[in-house]
Amino acid sequence: MATNLAIDPELLDEALRVGGHRTKKATVNEALEEYVRRRNQREVLELFGTVEYDDDYDYKAQRSRE
Repeated sequence: MATNLAIDPELLDEALRVGGHRTKKATVNEALEEYVRRRNQREVLELFGTVEYDDDYDYKAQRSRE
């Protein structure tokens, strides 16, 4: 899918340099993948402290094979 975007050329050049990619397309794709990963991680981080757990639960007992 062809898409035309108005991207800051200095920012794109810096991203090319920092990312070490050979093409603008590879740079933009990597940047978008990283953006999505970070947003997904943020959603997971927001769950911390919201899960209740049983202090008496013995997780090691589940490891034994009888």
